[in-house]
Amino acid sequence: MAEAVSAADQLEMEPEVPDKPGHERVCGVPVARMDFQDLCMAIGERIQQRAPGFIVTPNVDHICLFHRRADIRAAYREAFLALPDGVPLLWAARFLGRPLKEKLSGSDLVPMLSAWAAEEGHSVFCFGAAEGVAEKAARKLREQYPALKVAGCYSPPVGFERDPVENERAMSAIRSANPDICFVALGSPKQELWLLRHSKDLGVPVSLGIGAGLDFVAGKVRRAPRCVQRIGLEWLWRLLQEPRRLWRRYLVEDALFLSLVWRDFRGTTPVHR
Repeated sequence: MAEAVSAADQLEMEPEVPDKPGHERVCGVPVARMDFQDLCMAIGERIQQRAPGFIVTPNVDHICLFHRRADIRAAYREAFLALPDGVPLLWAARFLGRPLKEKLSGSDLVPMLSAWAAEEGHSVFCFGAAEGVAEKAARKLREQYPALKVAGCYSPPVGFERDPVENERAMSAIRSANPDICFVALGSPKQELWLLRHSKDLGVPVSLGIGAGLDFVAGKVRRAPRCVQRIGLEWLWRLLQEPRRLWRRYLVEDALFLSLVWRDFRGTTPVHR
């Protein structure tokens, strides 16, 4: 704990992210207090307005990154919704006396929003993941929801965001398809930072960072069983699947979360200004 507190004391100082309507502060981060029905209403209104914007999905890792990195805070300032992703975040909010309604993780929302979009006649675009994964995920979603309108799919090459030509090609694919909802599966925090830079130019009313959401739908990666998700151990399931890639994030970097919850409880949450 002492090491985590020391890390918290060295956080970057940057203008505070303002309050958002319908959001609660958890460790200084605005998190939406809504259920799936509320979310559908908010997304439906956004689609009607055709104003481009994006959604972030804070989890334990995001909370820690928020306090360490100014660019992540910038993404949270610009996002029109921040949806709670993960049972530990719900536990922390309840402990702090600011309970949230429901876990709304990006991975869960791919099938849930696809079902809703099929009923409402809205179109979706599958963007990101490895070559062929977006197309396979789209086929699976259409099989499950035959009325779903898939506006398109595109899996950009690795490092596309650093190549102006490849980046423009990716953006052009989304713009020309003109979807109502874009599932962005670039991994975190790359997807949030890419949306921060480009969401307004995409013209999509609702872009949503979904991490490995397309991999799960396509069957490339096996997701934790529901019972594991319910007890808040999906992170451990993923760690056991990809220990070399995830051990440092979950076991070292995210240890800061416990310190941040305690500081919020004590009323000493870091303020970036």
